Amino acid sequence: MADLQHFGYFFSRGFGPQAWGRSDWDWGYDWTRPDLYQQSVRTLEQAGMDLVIAEDAISLGNPSTLDLRIRQAYGGPKHDPLLLAPYLFAATSHIGIAPTVNAGITPPYLAARQFATLAHLSSSRFGINVVTDVGSARHAGLAPLPHDAAYDRAEEWLRLVRRLWGSWNGGYVGDRSDWHFADGAQLDAFHHEGEYFTADGPLNALPLDDDPVVVSPGGSGRGLGFAGTHSDVQLALAPLSAPAVAAYRAKVHEAATAAGRTPSDVRVLFVLKPVVVSSAEEADRLVAASLHPTDEALRAAAVAWSSDSETDLLSLDLDAPVPEGTFGDHVSAGTIRGLLGDTPDAPLRELLTRKARLGRVSDRAGFVGTADEFADFIEELGSDADNDGIIFSGDLHPAQVARMFGDLVPVLRQRGLLRREYGDGGLRANLFDF
Repeated sequence: MADLQHFGYFFSRGFGPQAWGRSDWDWGYDWTRPDLYQQSVRTLEQAGMDLVIAEDAISLGNPSTLDLRIRQAYGGPKHDPLLLAPYLFAATSHIGIAPTVNAGITPPYLAARQFATLAHLSSSRFGINVVTDVGSARHAGLAPLPHDAAYDRAEEWLRLVRRLWGSWNGGYVGDRSDWHFADGAQLDAFHHEGEYFTADGPLNALPLDDDPVVVSPGGSGRGLGFAGTHSDVQLALAPLSAPAVAAYRAKVHEAATAAGRTPSDVRVLFVLKPVVVSSAEEADRLVAASLHPTDEALRAAAVAWSSDSETDLLSLDLDAPVPEGTFGDHVSAGTIRGLLGDTPDAPLRELLTRKARLGRVSDRAGFVGTADEFADFIEELGSDADNDGIIFSGDLHPAQVARMFGDLVPVLRQRGLLRREYGDGGLRANLFDF
């Protein structure tokens, strides 16, 4: 029997028009109402997922890419996922919810108070996915920062938030014999004046038994360093081989050790978006059809990457390499690397063709396959790379969730890879109970 792994779901389109552009839209859900998301998250809890991470980008992007991002509702509109979290908690009992929070524009005191409130209301099932998006700063009247400086700001932000969480320092007394609620002398009435933030403690919120879980993406040196120092979960793009997974995990563990932590303090979870089909023949058909993508398919890939990078790729020459300097400081190194790969001098047409093509998971060439083939892949990552687990990615829509997990969950459970029941203790316990 294989070892259990941790599984979660990345709500990849964010709190926006789920299923837009697909036939699933005709199910008739109203994406502005909570019912759609509550039904989906109940299914994910039944499926044994440890947590749902909700993507977010507060900005619609640069003026040059606005139409690209909203024409197909790819990059917007989006509501705030933090405000969706209580509705998801109300519909479930065990699964954790981690909305994305922009560390650059959310005031630390306000953030600490909101997060503490949600941690209490959810019985410690609340977490935060901390991002350092610099393109949104202008909406808050802030100057944009280069990539590394944005991480400096995020580190100061998180340290300040955590100090506020801990500012009661055992000050809660709760002695009903003389109605002594708390001891003000024990509270940390500090003053913080840093490079990016100024704030005073203590926090006007009840103390926490444990800090909310911190999730972070980012495969750059600074991103890995941030995860090793601060994060409970590091999100990683899924390589297609056990050696690549092992090598990436080693970098995160090295960063954790350098920060005085242990590798077991961080769960490294690899993100993938599976296309689960009923037979190997169906998988072969889909892959074969994608080998020579149409112009429409290439344009769709260009629109997606333009939206993700807030860079208009449609205006570039398809038969020339992406010019140096095309991507501004607001674009993460991981996003650029995701498009260019190891061949930055390849023509854009070739880069987009790679993105439009599909591959068989059985060949470790892509993410199309049967439930058994995906289970083989996940089991291999566990046995050969000691992988912590997988974050599946997609819309938070009942039809997509059912397609992805209907056949996959039984197979993963039969293999001993996926939990059958939850313990107690909230999101942190979900992630660290094995």
